[in-house]
Amino acid sequence: MNSPKKVSPVSTIPVSWKDSGLRWYWVAGFAFVADQLSKLWVLANFELSETVQLLPFFNFTYVRNYGAAFSFLSDAGGWQRWFFTVIALGFSTLLTLWLRKQSHTLWRTNLAFTLVIGGALGNLVDRLYHGYVVDFLHFYWQSYHFPAFNIADSAIFIGAVLIIWDSFKPQKASVVSQDSLK
Repeated sequence: MNSPKKVSPVSTIPVSWKDSGLRWYWVAGFAFVADQLSKLWVLANFELSETVQLLPFFNFTYVRNYGAAFSFLSDAGGWQRWFFTVIALGFSTLLTLWLRKQSHTLWRTNLAFTLVIGGALGNLVDRLYHGYVVDFLHFYWQSYHFPAFNIADSAIFIGAVLIIWDSFKPQKASVVSQDSLK
Protein backbone atom coordinates (compact mmCIF):
# COMPACT_ATOMS: atom_id res chain seq x y z
CA MET A 1 0.00 0.00 0.00
CA ASN A 2 1.34 3.40 -0.94
CA SER A 3 1.51 6.19 1.60
CA PRO A 4 -0.13 9.57 0.89
CA LYS A 5 2.07 12.32 -0.51
CA LYS A 6 1.49 16.05 -0.16
CA VAL A 7 1.39 18.09 -3.33
CA SER A 8 1.36 21.82 -3.91
CA PRO A 9 -2.10 23.39 -4.36
CA VAL A 10 -0.88 25.53 -7.27
CA SER A 11 0.66 23.33 -9.91
CA THR A 12 -0.43 24.96 -13.15
CA ILE A 13 0.18 28.41 -14.57
CA PRO A 14 -3.08 30.37 -14.94
CA VAL A 15 -4.31 30.49 -18.53
CA SER A 16 -5.22 34.19 -18.70
CA TRP A 17 -4.17 37.29 -16.80
CA LYS A 18 -7.66 37.37 -15.25
CA ASP A 19 -6.96 34.04 -13.57
CA SER A 20 -3.48 35.09 -12.46
CA GLY A 21 -2.15 37.43 -9.81
CA LEU A 22 -1.93 40.13 -12.49
CA ARG A 23 -5.61 40.70 -11.75
CA TRP A 24 -4.36 42.51 -8.64
CA TYR A 25 -2.22 45.01 -10.57
CA TRP A 26 -4.78 47.73 -9.86
CA VAL A 27 -3.31 47.86 -6.34
CA ALA A 28 0.09 48.78 -7.80
CA GLY A 29 -1.60 51.46 -9.89
CA PHE A 30 -3.45 52.84 -6.89
CA ALA A 31 -0.29 52.95 -4.73
CA PHE A 32 1.65 54.59 -7.57
CA VAL A 33 -0.99 57.27 -8.26
CA ALA A 34 -1.53 58.04 -4.55
CA ASP A 35 2.24 58.38 -4.10
CA GLN A 36 2.76 60.61 -7.12
CA LEU A 37 -0.22 62.87 -6.35
CA SER A 38 0.93 63.33 -2.74
CA LYS A 39 4.44 64.23 -3.90
CA LEU A 40 3.12 66.70 -6.49
CA TRP A 41 1.11 68.34 -3.72
CA VAL A 42 4.19 68.59 -1.48
CA LEU A 43 6.32 70.03 -4.30
CA ALA A 44 3.64 72.62 -5.11
CA ASN A 45 3.01 73.69 -1.52
CA PHE A 46 6.25 73.30 0.46
CA GLU A 47 9.72 74.75 0.35
CA LEU A 48 12.60 72.36 0.98
CA SER A 49 12.79 71.54 4.73
CA GLU A 50 9.51 73.35 5.45
CA THR A 51 7.56 71.71 8.26
CA VAL A 52 3.87 71.82 9.14
CA GLN A 53 2.90 70.22 12.44
CA LEU A 54 -0.28 68.16 12.15
CA LEU A 55 -0.20 66.25 15.45
CA PRO A 56 2.09 66.36 18.51
CA PHE A 57 4.03 63.44 16.99
CA PHE A 58 3.55 63.93 13.23
CA ASN A 59 4.64 66.59 10.73
CA PHE A 60 4.67 67.11 7.01
CA THR A 61 8.32 67.96 6.34
CA TYR A 62 9.58 68.19 2.77
CA VAL A 63 12.99 66.55 2.40
CA ARG A 64 14.94 65.16 -0.53
CA ASN A 65 16.31 61.65 -0.20
CA TYR A 66 19.15 60.87 -2.60
CA GLY A 67 19.53 57.36 -1.19
CA ALA A 68 17.17 54.60 -0.14
CA ALA A 69 15.49 53.72 3.17
CA PHE A 70 16.87 55.74 6.09
CA SER A 71 18.88 57.74 3.49
CA PHE A 72 21.09 54.69 2.86
CA LEU A 73 23.84 55.68 0.37
CA SER A 74 22.47 59.23 0.13
CA ASP A 75 25.97 60.72 0.06
CA ALA A 76 27.49 58.16 -2.34
CA GLY A 77 28.16 60.63 -5.13
CA GLY A 78 25.34 60.00 -7.62
CA TRP A 79 25.88 56.42 -8.80
CA GLN A 80 23.29 55.22 -6.28
CA ARG A 81 20.52 56.83 -8.38
CA TRP A 82 21.16 54.30 -11.15
CA PHE A 83 21.81 51.46 -8.72
CA PHE A 84 18.39 51.93 -7.09
CA THR A 85 16.80 52.38 -10.53
CA VAL A 86 18.10 48.96 -11.62
CA ILE A 87 16.95 47.39 -8.34
CA ALA A 88 13.43 48.89 -8.66
CA LEU A 89 13.09 47.75 -12.28
CA GLY A 90 14.50 44.30 -11.50
CA PHE A 91 12.24 43.64 -8.52
CA SER A 92 9.17 45.04 -10.27
CA THR A 93 9.82 42.78 -13.26
CA LEU A 94 10.47 39.72 -11.11
CA LEU A 95 7.36 40.27 -8.98
CA THR A 96 5.26 40.83 -12.12
CA LEU A 97 6.48 37.52 -13.56
CA TRP A 98 5.62 35.78 -10.29
CA LEU A 99 2.17 37.38 -10.30
CA ARG A 100 1.59 35.99 -13.79
CA LYS A 101 2.38 32.48 -12.58
CA GLN A 102 0.14 32.39 -9.53
CA SER A 103 -3.59 32.22 -9.00
CA HIS A 104 -5.61 35.37 -8.38
CA THR A 105 -7.01 33.64 -5.28
CA LEU A 106 -3.71 34.00 -3.38
CA TRP A 107 -4.82 37.40 -2.17
CA ARG A 108 -2.19 38.04 0.50
CA THR A 109 0.74 37.30 -1.81
CA ASN A 110 -0.80 39.21 -4.72
CA LEU A 111 -1.56 42.20 -2.51
CA ALA A 112 1.99 42.15 -1.11
CA PHE A 113 3.65 41.95 -4.53
CA THR A 114 1.52 44.71 -6.04
CA LEU A 115 2.12 47.03 -3.08
CA VAL A 116 5.88 46.56 -3.48
CA ILE A 117 5.64 47.14 -7.24
CA GLY A 118 3.54 50.31 -6.87
CA GLY A 119 5.90 51.72 -4.25
CA ALA A 120 9.04 50.81 -6.18
CA LEU A 121 7.71 52.44 -9.35
CA GLY A 122 6.61 55.54 -7.42
CA ASN A 123 10.12 56.09 -6.06
CA LEU A 124 11.62 55.14 -9.43
CA VAL A 125 9.77 57.99 -11.16
CA ASP A 126 11.15 60.41 -8.55
CA ARG A 127 14.71 59.18 -9.06
CA LEU A 128 14.48 59.44 -12.83
CA TYR A 129 12.66 62.79 -12.94
CA HIS A 130 14.20 64.65 -9.98
CA GLY A 131 17.34 62.69 -9.16
CA TYR A 132 16.02 62.19 -5.61
CA VAL A 133 12.94 60.87 -3.82
CA VAL A 134 10.48 63.30 -2.26
CA ASP A 135 9.84 62.38 1.39
CA PHE A 136 7.45 64.24 3.68
CA LEU A 137 5.81 61.99 6.30
CA HIS A 138 7.72 62.72 9.49
CA PHE A 139 6.95 60.96 12.79
CA TYR A 140 8.72 61.78 16.04
CA TRP A 141 8.46 61.40 19.80
CA GLN A 142 10.08 64.01 22.00
CA SER A 143 13.69 64.19 20.74
CA TYR A 144 13.56 60.97 18.67
CA HIS A 145 12.79 61.60 15.00
CA PHE A 146 12.01 58.75 12.61
CA PRO A 147 13.39 59.46 9.10
CA ALA A 148 10.86 61.08 6.78
CA PHE A 149 9.24 58.79 4.23
CA ASN A 150 6.43 58.79 1.66
CA ILE A 151 3.44 56.76 0.47
CA ALA A 152 5.63 54.63 -1.83
CA ASP A 153 7.84 53.69 1.13
CA SER A 154 4.72 52.79 3.12
CA ALA A 155 3.44 50.55 0.31
CA ILE A 156 6.83 48.80 0.06
CA PHE A 157 6.95 48.31 3.84
CA ILE A 158 3.40 46.92 4.08
CA GLY A 159 4.07 44.64 1.09
CA ALA A 160 7.30 43.36 2.66
CA VAL A 161 5.56 42.67 5.98
CA LEU A 162 2.84 40.72 4.14
CA ILE A 163 5.47 38.70 2.25
CA ILE A 164 7.26 37.84 5.52
CA TRP A 165 3.97 37.03 7.27
CA ASP A 166 2.89 34.84 4.37
CA SER A 167 6.19 32.95 4.45
CA PHE A 168 5.46 31.81 8.02
CA LYS A 169 1.94 30.62 7.29
CA PRO A 170 1.74 26.92 6.42
CA GLN A 171 0.89 26.18 2.81
CA LYS A 172 -2.35 24.31 2.27
CA ALA A 173 -1.58 21.08 0.50
CA SER A 174 -3.89 18.33 -0.56
CA VAL A 175 -3.15 14.74 0.35
CA VAL A 176 -2.92 12.45 -2.66
CA SER A 177 -2.08 8.76 -2.73
CA GLN A 178 0.96 7.56 -4.68
CA ASP A 179 -1.34 5.62 -7.05
CA SER A 180 -3.05 8.80 -8.26
CA LEU A 181 0.32 10.36 -9.16
CA LYS A 182 1.22 7.57 -11.60
